[in-house]
Amino acid sequence: MTFNELVEKVRKLSAKADVSNQDFIAVQINITGKESGVFYVEVKDHKINVEPYEYNDRNCAITMSLTDFNKLIDGKLDPVAAFTVGKLKVDGDVGKAVEFSKLLKQKK
Repeated sequence: MTFNELVEKVRKLSAKADVSNQDFIAVQINITGKESGVFYVEVKDHKINVEPYEYNDRNCAITMSLTDFNKLIDGKLDPVAAFTVGKLKVDGDVGKAVEFSKLLKQKK
């Protein structure tokens, strides 16, 4: 999977998420490794947006490898376990990172 394919996958998954009761959240995802890149997921005014850009006023930034992030959004990698073993790093508001992980889980 390429970085661009991952961003498109997140867009498709986010379209299924119910954000009607979600407060503002802006999470930047930093993908490391061979297929590195940056994108963000923003929930604002009960709409979700995914764009391949840096988000300067973000609540937090999550850094992971493409493989591990793909496992995370597929439900094959627990975010708490990933954080504990260092596969997932959070810079900023950890509470917003937890809210983001809940958005990922509700897609199924």
